[in-house]
Amino acid sequence: MRYLFIAWILLPWMGMTQGKPGTSDRNSLGMKMVSIPAGSFRMGDHTGDPDEAPVRDVRISRSYRLAATEVTNAQYEQFRSEHRLLRGMHHTSYRDDDPVVFVSWQDALDFCRWLSKKEGKSYRLPSEAEWEYACRAGSSTRYHTGDTIPDSYLSYNHKGGEGGYWVASPDPAKPAPDLTVDRNTPNAWGLYGMHGNVEEWCADWYGRYPNGAASDPAGPRNGEFRVTRSGSHTSEHEVHVDHADPMRSMHRYYLSSASRMAAMPDDRNWLIGFRVAEGPAPTAFHQPLAEVPRHQRQVSQTRRQQTLTGTGTSYFSGPVPFIVVDSLSARAMSFFWHNHQPSITALPNGDLLAIWYNTLRESGRELKILASRKRSGSDHWDTASVFIDIPDRNEHGTVVWSNGRDSLFHFFGLTAANTWQQLALVMRYSLDNGATWSAPRFIDPQRRFQNQVIASMIRGSDGALRFTADATPASWGGTVVWTSHDGGRSWTKPADGRPTPVFRAGDSGAWIAGIHAPIAEPEPGRLLAFGRGDDIEGTMPMSVSTDGGLTWTYNRSSFPAIGSGQRATMQRMPGGSIIFASFAKHMVCTDRSGRECNVSGLYTALSTDGGRSFSHIRPMTNGDGQTKMLDAWGWQHAFAWTDSTAEPKGYLASTVDADGRFHLLSSGNEYTFNPTWIMESKGCRLTIPKPLGR
Repeated sequence: MRYLFIAWILLPWMGMTQGKPGTSDRNSLGMKMVSIPAGSFRMGDHTGDPDEAPVRDVRISRSYRLAATEVTNAQYEQFRSEHRLLRGMHHTSYRDDDPVVFVSWQDALDFCRWLSKKEGKSYRLPSEAEWEYACRAGSSTRYHTGDTIPDSYLSYNHKGGEGGYWVASPDPAKPAPDLTVDRNTPNAWGLYGMHGNVEEWCADWYGRYPNGAASDPAGPRNGEFRVTRSGSHTSEHEVHVDHADPMRSMHRYYLSSASRMAAMPDDRNWLIGFRVAEGPAPTAFHQPLAEVPRHQRQVSQTRRQQTLTGTGTSYFSGPVPFIVVDSLSARAMSFFWHNHQPSITALPNGDLLAIWYNTLRESGRELKILASRKRSGSDHWDTASVFIDIPDRNEHGTVVWSNGRDSLFHFFGLTAANTWQQLALVMRYSLDNGATWSAPRFIDPQRRFQNQVIASMIRGSDGALRFTADATPASWGGTVVWTSHDGGRSWTKPADGRPTPVFRAGDSGAWIAGIHAPIAEPEPGRLLAFGRGDDIEGTMPMSVSTDGGLTWTYNRSSFPAIGSGQRATMQRMPGGSIIFASFAKHMVCTDRSGRECNVSGLYTALSTDGGRSFSHIRPMTNGDGQTKMLDAWGWQHAFAWTDSTAEPKGYLASTVDADGRFHLLSSGNEYTFNPTWIMESKGCRLTIPKPLGR
């Protein structure tokens, strides 16, 4: 029995054939492969990002070998020589000894298979547990260097705070970050670059940690995103935002041993590389633990017939909050105070689906997209739940849109890390009223301008689908149109390769004037759009296209220009009228007693002549002589809703339901009305300031 006990103690070490921890040799590519002993550790961190918990005991039952560094450009290019053309993109990874980047999860896997065949060994990607175990190298602190990390480990990393901005890629006007794979002191087991440098693909699908101890965990059996570890040269070092209000507090350690990130498996960017492991792969998979989000539960599949009953008698209701949270749901989804950029669509089953982003900082990695459902016949919105969240990536700009028949589309911009400047364009779809969704796929995988999606999408009289996206990340510079002529299977951007327009009255170009532009088709073959910025004669610029969005002609509009924190919306109604909504600093309106009064804030306007004029204007004010304090969730949060003051700011979105009613979302509230309600107003005039210098 004594010998059996000794054998049981030694068994985990018997599989390690490469000597004590840190023992290494080199393979045919010059990779230093380090022996990692079997053992146990505490995986996770209960003080960091919520997905790093619960902390659990994990046993690595067999030794394995792990590359001392990330795979370098020189090593990878022995497998794919054409990769050399990608060196230096985004001012990153120029040299032979820099880590290879712009590789997908499948690219990394293919390299491992090639190397396995070349050497007759079992090369693979490490599991997430193996990676953290090796990173810690026997430590239990935040970093393998202790609870702090030396400055020498940091490249372009920053310490961020609330409202801060961080570059998503190195500044080309400055020296490129030094990413040499063995430039820093290794950990106790001889591994380099485990805190920063570049993120590293792991074998696992991303998912919540299960409760309880585990032996050789291999992650969930399936998923949508693959785990990356280590953080990168532009990851924020640490983020500490402390307030009494938990919705304004956050502690994140993006370079720590426990920090988890994830990405779409086919993502290729300048922040993600990989290192290889050698030895039998863990196979202790678990079923995904993700709970079905509230907006995807008990979704009716019964189609609601169009009635258009809302087009007759005057109708108005609201404001109704569509952002609904309680303390339990807020903790579960790490809910923050800043809620913004909504989109809304009416579904064939009669439900309304609203989505928006939730964050502490607009530029931060914590930004995610939430959703809520207003079920057919209900007068309130469900509790909010997560719509999509690719961990530690900023999903900026979004639209959800139903074609009214069989398909529900979702588009969003996706950063490699943070900020909204360089975005890939991603799409997914649902065929069951949003109860289930396809895996996201790239429409445009390159991070660049013109992919920040705006909440405006239409199906034209030519059958084409169109949605808009900002042409620039600035507060001006135009809007582009993405178009599909095959029902959403493929997408093109007519503005590609065409010159930047000059936005002057009478001029034409390939872009819509102004950012954040909603579009509509008032008449067959005629598209109409209004933008923010690029003002023409002190008004919102108006753009008109008669060739399917290939060319736009610019002119002044009858609407005052809008600014920061404001976005307009527009819909074509049944029967052909156009409803437009925006913001004004001054309106002159007639009150209940027939006297003229000054009104400000959110208003709506109706056109019955194809958008050429908007003769009916009505402020979105109280109308009952009372003052109510309402929450708007965007920048202003609380505002006074009175007879003369409507919401002063907000990003607007809208849809039309089967009854012909217009549903208007601000950054936090829903207003519902019909054209008759607008027309019964006693009349308002918008005040347009004279342009400077005139």
